[in-house]
Amino acid sequence: MRPKKLSYAKYGYIFSIPFVVAFCLFTLYPVIFTLVIGFTDFKGLGATNFNFLSEPFKNFQQILSSPSFKTALKNTFVLWGLNFLPQILLALLLAAWFSGTLFHVKGQGFFKVVFYMPNIITAATIAILFGTLFGYPMGPMNSLLQKLGIINSPYNFFQNKWWAKGVVSFIQFWMWYGYTMIVLISGILGMNTEWFEAAELDGASGWQKFFYITLPNLRTILIYTLVTSLIGGLQMFDIPYLLVSKSGPNNATLTASVFIYNQAFSGSYMYNRASAASMIMFAIICVLSAVVFYLMRDRYEAAAQKELKRAERQRLREEKQKARTGA
Repeated sequence: MRPKKLSYAKYGYIFSIPFVVAFCLFTLYPVIFTLVIGFTDFKGLGATNFNFLSEPFKNFQQILSSPSFKTALKNTFVLWGLNFLPQILLALLLAAWFSGTLFHVKGQGFFKVVFYMPNIITAATIAILFGTLFGYPMGPMNSLLQKLGIINSPYNFFQNKWWAKGVVSFIQFWMWYGYTMIVLISGILGMNTEWFEAAELDGASGWQKFFYITLPNLRTILIYTLVTSLIGGLQMFDIPYLLVSKSGPNNATLTASVFIYNQAFSGSYMYNRASAASMIMFAIICVLSAVVFYLMRDRYEAAAQKELKRAERQRLREEKQKARTGA
């Protein structure tokens, strides 16, 4: 008799139960509840009861017509663009520098840790740091500018909307460029070294290797970086909320996440409108992510796949035609 094989599959299901329970309680249920209350009149501190609206999309219409939400959405994209563009450029430059063979940087591990360090500092700590640095009327930046004769009296940086936007964007850039650099370096180190060796034998320069080998083969990593940065940028909350009091002059640093927080947890506690705004942002993120995937796709591979499908359909049609003729 053959010995009975032991099945370990059930143990995998058993070990996954704690995660599934925690996910359902703390992630899935809140998401579904948020989706539901977007169609209700649920608002007010301590409220527990709600009713579905006779006009289901009233909350969405109010959010989309709100000047504050439009300002928050515009600010969100501006702040994300101001920090992401220099972030990805510097990260690409550093990744090429550390992974290239032209420059043999000593102490690479030390520099990578230093560049990545801002990413592990809590947002509250960074907000306090930069709030003190640009403090008014006394702060290191004000003192330095006065000693250099650039300004004659203390300047309140956070009462100027572009200074406020610039500081918030710089902090986001400073916090995340190290993380982006590490991700890009991991992608470069995973490439086949024979490509670079062949390019060197053909006399390719460092820049040619970067633009014709490194960048094209970093497509997947760049898509991941762009999509995750897009999602994180559109959810920007902690630095704008903690650093700039009341979102600065004319809501200069009011982001979509801060707007949602204000709707839900201040004033009239409009949980229904906050939920509607959250779903609108979710839809925007989904659409923009799909656009990124489409624009960053490998056009040659997509064309090859279309050609294969066309050839397969043609083959099936010919087989059907032969079957009819034979019958």
